[in-house]
Amino acid sequence: MTALLSLLLLGLLLATVAPSLLARARWPEREPVLALLVWQMLVVAVLLCCVLSLLLASAAALPAWRDVVFAGAPAGVEGAYGLAGLEGWGRLSAAVLAAGGVWTAVSLAREVRSARAERGHRHAQLLSRAPELPVSLLPRRRRVREPLVVLENVRPQAWSLPGPRARLVVTTGALQQLSDRELAAVLSHERGHVRARHHWLAQCAQALATGFPGVGVFSAFRDQVAVLVELAADDRAARRHGRVTTALALAELNSSVFASCPPAQLAQSPARVDRLLLGEPRLPVPARLGWTLAALAAPLGAVLLAAAPGLSALL
Repeated sequence: MTALLSLLLLGLLLATVAPSLLARARWPEREPVLALLVWQMLVVAVLLCCVLSLLLASAAALPAWRDVVFAGAPAGVEGAYGLAGLEGWGRLSAAVLAAGGVWTAVSLAREVRSARAERGHRHAQLLSRAPELPVSLLPRRRRVREPLVVLENVRPQAWSLPGPRARLVVTTGALQQLSDRELAAVLSHERGHVRARHHWLAQCAQALATGFPGVGVFSAFRDQVAVLVELAADDRAARRHGRVTTALALAELNSSVFASCPPAQLAQSPARVDRLLLGEPRLPVPARLGWTLAALAAPLGAVLLAAAPGLSALL
């Protein structure tokens, strides 16, 4: 009983207090990749608390399932959890948590299906405007992971189409307006999105935020992911081509180079340009190590809370 209540309390604290603290912090702008890890581990810890709570609540509600959960456990472990006699409360808790789990799976499946259909539509549109040569006709040395497609358009734009057949797309307007180094920085930014699988992260964040609009941690996760993936891609381009070049390229395009982002995200471009030009130093190594350990400690703490009664019974 104590483990179940502790897991629910931990999940509540992680879902309410931690997001507000992270959202107010300034260091994520200096370490976007680390910040993405922290946010992911926070969400994983919340979901893990729900899953483990569902496991214990189901064991309390169904004696037969309790025998399965504790099958092979040493004597005294099952009794340490104090689940006997809590069938009514366990059924209620298990029903609520199971409904949340099913809805999470449905939301994620819906988001993945929608995103896949959208990517397929965009790939089809691109193919109609710029048909591909058969791979067998391309020289082996030119078969790159993300082929570059040039579209006729006076408006300078650049974007990426993720997926199994990822593409980097630029317009003729971008080729005319950007210098060679600026174009290379833009393509490095887009390649960073594709190779880091940022679209997977965005889909999961959007699915959780859509499925549970009243849960602040999921909406904050979606909003922060939308910002941090852009900063992470900016840093990738800056490391290879320089901060000034990347900032100039972003300013030349006069919009977010990740063209699939929502309109609200387009307003981030001036702040991103300022960030690149200021070039704030990274966090010290001890601080980065500390935040990494703190991020990993969140899901580990959920597991330890769930296992604590059993471990204490064995000692």
